[in-house]
Amino acid sequence: MSTTITLDGSPLTIQQVLGVARNSAPIRLDPEMLRRVTDARIQLERIATDGEPHYGVNTGFGSLSRHRVDDDHLRQLQVNLIRSHASGVGELLSVETVRGMMLILAASLSRAYSGVRPELIECIASFLNSGVCPAIPSVGSVGASGDLAPLAHLALALIGEGSCVVDGKSVPTAVVLAKTDIKPIQLEAKEGLALINGTHLMAAQAALAIADSDRLLKAALIAGGMSIDACKATDSFLDPAVASARQHTGVSQAATHLRSLLDGSQILPSHREDDPRVQDPYSLRCQAPVVGAAISAIDYVRDSTEQELGAVTDNPLLVGDKLVSAGNFHGMPIALPLDHLALPIAHLAGMSERRVFFMLSGHDPQSGLSPYLATRPGLSSGLMIAQYTAAACCNEIIGLCTPASVSNISTSAGIEDYNSFGPRSAAKARRAIELAEHVIAIELLCAAEAIEHHRPLKTGTKLESAHAIIRAKVGRLEDDRPPAPDIAAITELIRSDAFAGLI
Repeated sequence: MSTTITLDGSPLTIQQVLGVARNSAPIRLDPEMLRRVTDARIQLERIATDGEPHYGVNTGFGSLSRHRVDDDHLRQLQVNLIRSHASGVGELLSVETVRGMMLILAASLSRAYSGVRPELIECIASFLNSGVCPAIPSVGSVGASGDLAPLAHLALALIGEGSCVVDGKSVPTAVVLAKTDIKPIQLEAKEGLALINGTHLMAAQAALAIADSDRLLKAALIAGGMSIDACKATDSFLDPAVASARQHTGVSQAATHLRSLLDGSQILPSHREDDPRVQDPYSLRCQAPVVGAAISAIDYVRDSTEQELGAVTDNPLLVGDKLVSAGNFHGMPIALPLDHLALPIAHLAGMSERRVFFMLSGHDPQSGLSPYLATRPGLSSGLMIAQYTAAACCNEIIGLCTPASVSNISTSAGIEDYNSFGPRSAAKARRAIELAEHVIAIELLCAAEAIEHHRPLKTGTKLESAHAIIRAKVGRLEDDRPPAPDIAAITELIRSDAFAGLI
């Protein structure tokens, strides 16, 4: 279990989201934050009784905002909002995504702009600390007026309705809560709207995607470095002066990492003399520019995600003594970065697949590799079809790079006339990462096998450590066997960050 995370109104970090989403870190609510939230609620209640219409407090929602609701029905207004907006379809969001959503929602409410009671934040924290996870269908948000449908399903659970996930199955919330000491919350004015008017699904997906991208990037660097020695390629392109001349920070970072990984290699000097090859293929020689560009692109998404984790994305917002209707709920500030994230992932996977192709083709006699790394080419097919699988993954990733945020469909009778579709951007980015993990795993499988062809020579010290990590899960290819279990085992190494200490 991770360190306790205190919600005090300050921005969350990606690591805090991971702690709660994946490691069940407990939540603590700062007393001073609760006091500020109480003061804001008092101000909201004063505004609500001034006789004027206030969006979402005593009016309908969306295109129904011109319909005034009398004071006797303000509670029912909030409950009706939650029930009517819970219209999601499709498979359920993962538990880690939902827990991330709940944390980011509670943190946004804790910043005292939403005018909710402290009890609402306490209710969300009790769900998280007790491990109660609302069942939320994955499709339904257009990512503009907040992640309305997914958050409505979350809010249903908070009021004791809907379903929660228990052992991978949906169970009525009332049944789940009966086994805990959690009491459903009774919503007061504006609180239903505050629960669903936010970008918390997109933000949670972004935080998780960045963490996964970081692990993938480490594995891609290790795979690329190992492939250099596997193919008996040169490291001359990693000269610091060459990288510096490109004037991109990411390029220099990638070159530095690759040099460090190859340090101590016995294979590199073994073919420096009398090697007739003048230049290696781009997938080997251009790693620093391509991986460096990916590093910079992922950093852009990281910066946007970190900003989103400190945001208040509710509407209307309590600003001083005024309740201001605005558009902070619009998902575009995170939708565009999420669309962008698929691009560097595609290039990491695409370049990896090309190295696999080159490694297995057997066209380069200088590499010392048999075709498809087969023990008896012809009788054995070796790792031939592993490259097909990598190609299939890359083909799907190509389709996932089409941005979701540029295609608009308006909603709510045209009042909500320009939507971000950020949740789809997030889903595509996370699927691209998942596929890329398989591609990099295939390269690691092939490169580890190819290194064996050069024994007793060793690759770089750090790459030998990576090789040992792989060999602890996947043995050498003595004869043809199904590669699928080997690919799955190495994919799990990537996902568990088994190579973390090497970069």
